[in-house]
Amino acid sequence: MSFAEYSEIIQEGDVVIIFLGHESMMPIKVQSGAQTQTRYGAIRHSSDLIGQRFGSKVTCSKGGWVYVLHPTPELWTVNLPHRTQILYTTDIANITLMLELKPGSVVCESGTGSGSLSHSIIRTIAPTGHLHTVEFHAQRAEKAMQEFKEHKVSHLVTVRNQDVCKDGFGITGIADAVFLDIPSPWEAITHAKSAMKRKGGRLCSFSPCIEQVQRTCEALLDHGFEEICTLEVLLRVHDVRAINLPLPDFGPEEGSADSSQMASDVSQEVAPNTGNTSVICRTATPPREMAGHTGYLTFATKPRD
Repeated sequence: MSFAEYSEIIQEGDVVIIFLGHESMMPIKVQSGAQTQTRYGAIRHSSDLIGQRFGSKVTCSKGGWVYVLHPTPELWTVNLPHRTQILYTTDIANITLMLELKPGSVVCESGTGSGSLSHSIIRTIAPTGHLHTVEFHAQRAEKAMQEFKEHKVSHLVTVRNQDVCKDGFGITGIADAVFLDIPSPWEAITHAKSAMKRKGGRLCSFSPCIEQVQRTCEALLDHGFEEICTLEVLLRVHDVRAINLPLPDFGPEEGSADSSQMASDVSQEVAPNTGNTSVICRTATPPREMAGHTGYLTFATKPRD
């Protein structure tokens, strides 16, 4: 099992995602002789997990069942232990696209945090790329290194515990892209430019406040970056549901079908006869509430030296 590669069979030491429902999942590390308790009963790792195929339906001790899923960066994002505020797939998708990441890319990241974005970057640049990620907090850096080893992607990432604004990324002239998620990204622009290749590259900075964006854009201009743009990504999920629409009866028309025949032509799904003719339609409705602002994404391009 690896977050960057797919495998068929669950082995001891793998991390798997236990799927109890769309709103209920949990990651566990498979260990011989261990058990994991769920609301449907216990899962015995030796008999229920080891040697089974990813995606299998597993019956728990109380008779309920769960699915055992192969871990992916997307599933890890919604199940990881939070050490910091994290980025979610809505922003991550735009970051990996706008930074033009691909297999073989060399990427610098700061800070590592809970590793949500790190896993998506690693999956995108595998199998020949490399991520250099910097975390200021020593315990968070150590935990990130431990998770990368457990997820079998440690050969694709180097974790450094240092202050990127003072000490940089620890590399010079090899990065294709740089990502910054720190309180004062403008203080790291010099180090970001130094880490990037002479032929240029892309930079992204994530900031929750527009004042941070303004100072970052000024620093990017001062250091010769081009194509500077800032965007905000908002996710609006529509609910698709069936509704009954009454059909008015205008009476029969000469040479045409009556209203009930017209209803059957409109849809094959007609509501039960309740005295009024109606038709079942499916419609998409916007949510009454939606997740609001997460942060601003500022992108820029370093020109060739």
